Amino acid sequence: MSRWSLGRFPWSVRTLQARIVLATVALLTVVSAVVGVGAVWSLHGYLERQLDEQVKAVSLFRTAPPRPEDDRRPPPPPDAGGGFTSGPERPYGTLEVRATDGGITSAVLLGRRGSDHPVAFDQVAPVIAVRPGAPPDTVDLGELGTYRVMAGTSATAGTVFIGINTAGLDATVSRLAVAEAIIFGLGILLAGIASAFTTRLTLRPLHRVSATARRVAELPLESGEVDLAERVPDVDADPRSEVGQVGVAFNRMLGHVGAALEARQESETRVRRFVADASHELRTPLAAIRGYSELARRRSEEMPPEVAGLLDRVGSQTERMTVLVEDLLLLARLDAGRPLARERIDLTRTVVDAVSDAHVAAPEHSWSLELPGDDADGLDDATGLHVVGDPERLHQVVANLLSNARMHTPPGTHVTTRLARAVSGRGPAVRLEVRDDGPGVPPGLLPHVFERFARGETGRARTTGSTGLGLSIVAAVVAEHGGELEVTSRPGETRFLVTLPAAETAHRRPPQWAPVRESRTHPAQAPQR
Repeated sequence: MSRWSLGRFPWSVRTLQARIVLATVALLTVVSAVVGVGAVWSLHGYLERQLDEQVKAVSLFRTAPPRPEDDRRPPPPPDAGGGFTSGPERPYGTLEVRATDGGITSAVLLGRRGSDHPVAFDQVAPVIAVRPGAPPDTVDLGELGTYRVMAGTSATAGTVFIGINTAGLDATVSRLAVAEAIIFGLGILLAGIASAFTTRLTLRPLHRVSATARRVAELPLESGEVDLAERVPDVDADPRSEVGQVGVAFNRMLGHVGAALEARQESETRVRRFVADASHELRTPLAAIRGYSELARRRSEEMPPEVAGLLDRVGSQTERMTVLVEDLLLLARLDAGRPLARERIDLTRTVVDAVSDAHVAAPEHSWSLELPGDDADGLDDATGLHVVGDPERLHQVVANLLSNARMHTPPGTHVTTRLARAVSGRGPAVRLEVRDDGPGVPPGLLPHVFERFARGETGRARTTGSTGLGLSIVAAVVAEHGGELEVTSRPGETRFLVTLPAAETAHRRPPQWAPVRESRTHPAQAPQR
């Protein structure tokens, strides 16, 4: 698991706090291990040197030539064995082995009461490998234990091997190692806990800076007026500390970003005002041009054919420019936040009218309309697809989607418009789907398809003039109505999906679902009220 908890604090091994604590614990563990091993090694060496001094003293005494006064002493008792009756103090378990010509002649151990006990020769055979005159060496004698052994040469007894058991030394060193492990372990645990709490308290200012950054990241900065008032508190912006330096730098960055957003908003406001004013002012001369061209075309029989054709072109381009100006003016009004009309409308009639108009405008395409049906009442009561909004703008949404499919697909393309009930995250909704089997939107254009003046030059190439504002108007109007807009595209299928909140309906009886019916609409075949 990558997360664990200390009290109520959630941790992750990737956080700075966890890394500091883990580094502290690891460093203390290494230091404790080095100190512990050094102490054990030092004690072991010290005790081993003391033991060697004892071995040397006993060995020197047992191999020294006899002194005259020793001849006057009484003989040792019969059970004295090797004669451990005098000399330096010998600890319990001291071993004496005598050998002549490489063969063991006697082997005794000093008992607890100072008496010697014979030992089997085969048990102590490894001691004869110690060279006389060499420093004490460690010899493992199996069941008898481990001994520090030194060999000396006696003029009367041959080679004498003196060994002292290391059991006491090993026990002392083991007790020290266990004590160190317990003490250092508890110390590391307490140090880790203290480091965790101390580090958390130390990093609290950094957490507050991070919280400020998260709040700023959640602000909608892409458009509109933004009030970037978030700042790191002064207590966390002290340049004398590292965290304070981060807070100061972050506040300075927020100041630059806020200034840039204000400049962007001012620029957008000026552009919108200019577009709105220019569009409004262009409507009057365009209306005059259109009127004069219409008046002139009524007298086309008095003009040369070339002049009449030019007047037709002037009239068509004037109409096109009028549409562009109206679209720009609508977008400017939506950007300015001007409210649209709000009334309860049946979206079914709007869709039927738009599909009928599209069929008249492009009879070379195949148009289909799918609506929920009912076997009892008329179209209005059967569908019940009511929304609250601006009828003219919603009609423009449907018309723009159908016009987009008409202009960017070749003749013979099948365009299906489907209207159905749906349920969104905010409750009942009405869903409009426009799907065609054309070549699809180029992948590079798909993320920008709802941007203004976005047009594809390949794949869905323009067959007629296009301003590139149709889908941006769709997106703006749908957003103004609180709806959602989606698009998916691949070769052979492009689908635009509009979801609008449904109005509160009140039928004479609860509406019932009916199978979806498909019909190729024609102005004469379109469902009527």
